[in-house]
Amino acid sequence: MEKAFWGKLLRVNLSNSTISEEEIPEEKIKMFLGARGLGSKYLADEVAPDIDPLSPDNKLIFAPGPLSGTTAPTGGRYNVITKGPLTGTIAASNSGGFFGAELKFAGYDMVIVEGKAEKPVYLSIRDDEVKIEDASDLWGKDTHTTTDMLLEKFGDKRAKVACIGPAGEKLVKFAAIINEKDRAAGRTGVGAVMGSKNLKAIVVRGTKRVQVANPEEFKAVVKKKIDILKENSITGEGLPTYGTKVLDNIINQNGLYPTRNFQTGVFEGTEPISGEALVDKYLVKNKACFACPIGCGRVSKLPSGLEGEGPEYETGWAFGADCGVSDLNAIIQANFICNELGPDTISTGATIAAAMELYEKGYLPKDMIEKGPEPKFGSSEAIVYYTWAIGNRIGLGDKLAEGSYRFAESLGHPELSMTVKKQELPAYDPRG
Repeated sequence: MEKAFWGKLLRVNLSNSTISEEEIPEEKIKMFLGARGLGSKYLADEVAPDIDPLSPDNKLIFAPGPLSGTTAPTGGRYNVITKGPLTGTIAASNSGGFFGAELKFAGYDMVIVEGKAEKPVYLSIRDDEVKIEDASDLWGKDTHTTTDMLLEKFGDKRAKVACIGPAGEKLVKFAAIINEKDRAAGRTGVGAVMGSKNLKAIVVRGTKRVQVANPEEFKAVVKKKIDILKENSITGEGLPTYGTKVLDNIINQNGLYPTRNFQTGVFEGTEPISGEALVDKYLVKNKACFACPIGCGRVSKLPSGLEGEGPEYETGWAFGADCGVSDLNAIIQANFICNELGPDTISTGATIAAAMELYEKGYLPKDMIEKGPEPKFGSSEAIVYYTWAIGNRIGLGDKLAEGSYRFAESLGHPELSMTVKKQELPAYDPRG
């Protein structure tokens, strides 16, 4: 078997509570490399294209890459591959943090989850010891509480947890899977697929060491790549200093910063919500993912005492410029809500932005908002409230939880949904 691969996958059938290990053919590993490639191959081979993404027939694949768990720079990422409920097409959502590396340390190149449990469960992986455990007491809990409770149950604080919050349980079309409380496999609704299977979480602890073919040569190449990253003005200075939000002013100045649901590409309120402003007002410390020399993660704290990770560039844009909001405090609050409840930040902010344009143009009736604040561009109250409402599927949030395309289409104006294949566009205006 190729080095850096175990050549082994874990298959978990929740319908009949069976767990098995399978060898991954070496030719598949060479052809598809791992993570997104290998996971997509297995999904294409095993899942019919016409199945309902939220049915037991769908499969959920967790796949670290060939360099996950090694000292290669940024070697901590993993992919979640499935048929996405937001788009109805193949989904490959990736996340950083430490979960991917820990899965690799347990001895697996992939975990394939299939079927549906009769009641809420979680998957416990301790190297080769794998169990399906009852999660009834975790169902309904946010991702932070779930993580803390699972680590206590597991009895090893070094373990890593990937879980869903209420958004995943309630099948929000763009629900994320959250690992280490603040890292997200965010796009296409992978968290909803996890919720549809009654799988609340995976907790993993691995003690194996990932092997490479030539350790000394690998070490030399890693050092060279780290030197390149440190010498680069973006990865060596900009990202460590200001995080991914270093891009705010740069993108805005070039007319690429989608504003008020993509009506323009320049936002006049960028400076107060930029990476520079985040550092000046709310930054506690930087936080790096596994084997990452950049450390672009931000730990932020609000005057209220709320503390957490983020926001990243895309998140800050979605709740900021796209909604016409220049209130960084409110943007951070919305980000924290997403981390805990589990909706994807990009789709959440962009869906709220679409609702704002629909409302201001008279297409969203006032009685539909019930007791919620008016969804107007520039409203700090609206982005915080509707993020919470989406994550819990309450009031108008229940309709917004279907995504901007389905919501705008229901009001007769799908053209106001800025999407491709029903998935909200990220923070780059293609017209710029």
